[in-house]
Amino acid sequence: MIAELQCLVIDCPAPAELAEFYRAVLGGEVDRPDGRWSLDEDWSTLHTPGGLVVCFQGVADYRAPTWPTAERPQQSHLDFEVRDLEKAEVEVLARGARLLDAGEGDRSWRVYADPAGHPFCLVRH
Repeated sequence: MIAELQCLVIDCPAPAELAEFYRAVLGGEVDRPDGRWSLDEDWSTLHTPGGLVVCFQGVADYRAPTWPTAERPQQSHLDFEVRDLEKAEVEVLARGARLLDAGEGDRSWRVYADPAGHPFCLVRH
């Protein structure tokens, strides 16, 4: 095992509003303090009763998916929590991932694409 699923991240135009919608559907707590991330107008969270955390990421110029057509595909990504970011990177790259964004300085997360091109993040625990 390389990582543990930290959360599912969904792009949207209004994070707090979408978090409240999903709270009404799934139950849970919106924007519960959690040391893994900061909460602001561009990031809202829902801690579900089952333990899954769904995060809502504000995106400027958001355009909704056009499913089932491929004109604008679905817009979400997974965040994986890892203890050793460098080691996890080596392991996912060896399995076919591509590094998309290493960040600058000592940022605690990096963005990759899986072998089919779907983005995901490794996040240092």
